[in-house]
Order: sequence, then structure tokens, then C-alpha cells
Amino acid sequence: MKREDNGYLDLKHISHETGGFISANKNIFNNINLTKNAKYILEESIKGTPIIKIGNNYPKVMIVAGIHGNELAPQISALNLIDQIYDLNLLGTVYIIPFACPKASMMNSRYFDGGDLNRLAHKEGSISNLILKKAKELEVEAIGDFHSTAPNSNPGKEGVFCSEVPTMGSFNMAEFISKVTGSEKIVYQSAGIPFKGALEDESNLEGIPAVTCEVLSAIGYANERICNRSILQMKSFLQYFGLFDNYIEY
Repeated sequence: MKREDNGYLDLKHISHETGGFISANKNIFNNINLTKNAKYILEESIKGTPIIKIGNNYPKVMIVAGIHGNELAPQISALNLIDQIYDLNLLGTVYIIPFACPKASMMNSRYFDGGDLNRLAHKEGSISNLILKKAKELEVEAIGDFHSTAPNSNPGKEGVFCSEVPTMGSFNMAEFISKVTGSEKIVYQSAGIPFKGALEDESNLEGIPAVTCEVLSAIGYANERICNRSILQMKSFLQYFGLFDNYIEY
């Protein structure tokens, strides 16, 4: 089993400055399956940014959702993914952060303390920077950062952002995810250009291959179809590293 002896998930907090009542955001809460795991994570999110560990072997990877609190589908999907894989015999370890900033998710806001966390991963003390530091501390081999994008915004379509420099691992992950899901691969030659401070870019610059996966959704909104697209991206990210056998349901 991949749970603590007390029957709950292996959950810790990255920050206690970010706590929020996720249930106050009805567009998230009304789309959640209130399983034992989900209830526990919601309770712990009041205390701050939760990180859940599933598995005990290599490779080790990280899934992040909620860097933008008003991009709902990936956050809901991360909870669903935890329920689907927490008791599998994973061929590796996945760290899942379903709510990067629970307070922003509670408020259905893109921002936390006036800042865009996906432009602050290089700033000491920011939540996204703390997530990146945790990834380095845990020696994860890759990060998947999951978002949604509104029509007529950037990119305004389902896609997978990646770069070729300084690590081709980012490009290779994106190519695989794109083939599995049909999400468009969006390639930038160098990390940090033009998105300085994005978690994906700063991770790549630190030598941890990363991608940003986007599903198409109105901001502050989610439904089952959109969540299914996001969880498909997450599962393909894990499948790239061979963390589970092919029997997992897509």
C-alpha cells in the first residue's frame, strides 16, 4: 500500500503561508469526488501547500497543479489522479501538488499576494520558487506543470510547452505527451525566453527537465470533459517515465 500507517496519504506541506478553504470555490468543489483521500487533502490544504508522495522507487517525478488558482481542471484532475494511483505498485515515485496555492484556488484568483506565481519561480521565497527548491531537494528527474488556457488567450489552445536548451528532456517529454494525447507541441529553443520566472522554464534552467501542459477551458470553470483531458496529459507524463504498467485506464 502507498499510504501512511494511519490510513492516510503520505502528505507534507511545502509552505504554511498559502492555506485556503478549497471548498469555498464551488466551481472546484462541485466537480470533486469527495473520497477519503480528497477530504484529507482539502483539510490539509487549509494549512498550506500540500505535497503527496506516492511510491518509493526511481524514477522520481513531480506533478504540479494550481500555480494559477483560477485554472481549475488540473487541480480537480490531480485529486482524481491521486485516487487512481495511490494504491498501485508504481514503478517509481510521483510527488503530486494538487493545489500549489490553496488560498488563490479558494479565491478563484490567478494571483497570490499580487504576484503571478508563474513569473516568480526565480524569486527567492515565492511559492513557485519553494516548489522548485523542493523538487531539487527530492532529486526529482522531471516536473510536469499543469494549467488551463482560455480561448483567445496565450496559447488559447490545448498544448504542451517545452524547450530544447538547456535540456532536450523537456522536448522529448512534450513529444511523447503530444503523441499520446493529441495536444499540440509548442517548442521554444531556449528556456526562460520569453517566459522568465515560469516554473517550467526555471526548472529547465536548473537542469530538471520540465513541461507545461495546457487544456482549453474558460478561466474559473471546469467540467468532466476538460478534466478528462487534463488527467490524460498527467497520465501520459507518468507513462513517459514508465511509472505504471500499461493496464492503467486512460
